[in-house]
Amino acid sequence: MSVELLEWAASWPLVLPYFDGSVPAGFPSPAEDYLETPLDLTDLLIENRAATFLMRVDGDSMKDAGILNGDLLVVDRAATPVNGSVVVVAVNGQYTVKRLRREPDCAWLEPANPLYQAVRVSVGEELHVFGVVRHSIHSMR
Repeated sequence: MSVELLEWAASWPLVLPYFDGSVPAGFPSPAEDYLETPLDLTDLLIENRAATFLMRVDGDSMKDAGILNGDLLVVDRAATPVNGSVVVVAVNGQYTVKRLRREPDCAWLEPANPLYQAVRVSVGEELHVFGVVRHSIHSMR
């Protein structure tokens, strides 16, 4: 799985109408009056504006984590990765997205698809974490 860094010119804020309430995913509920309020997607999706990038996913190694081929990732370069974070890393000059698992003597880059193997990164090997994935945005088409 690889990811591609996208060029974009940020225009803040990105405000869209938001209908306050929830939409049942089970049985329909009686119609209710919902209040339309503005919602700034930058406030919802982006914590560190200057350090946030969008990247497009190419591949299916993270499908069981809800990251699908073609998704847009919201990646925060200012966030500190912790054990279990989904991260974008540079491996041999190529970006990839995996779950980071740290151990005392190594780190593991774990896919979320049983068809792929985890990659072990030993102490002394270079591991460049580009950023922490905050959100995955995918189309329903």
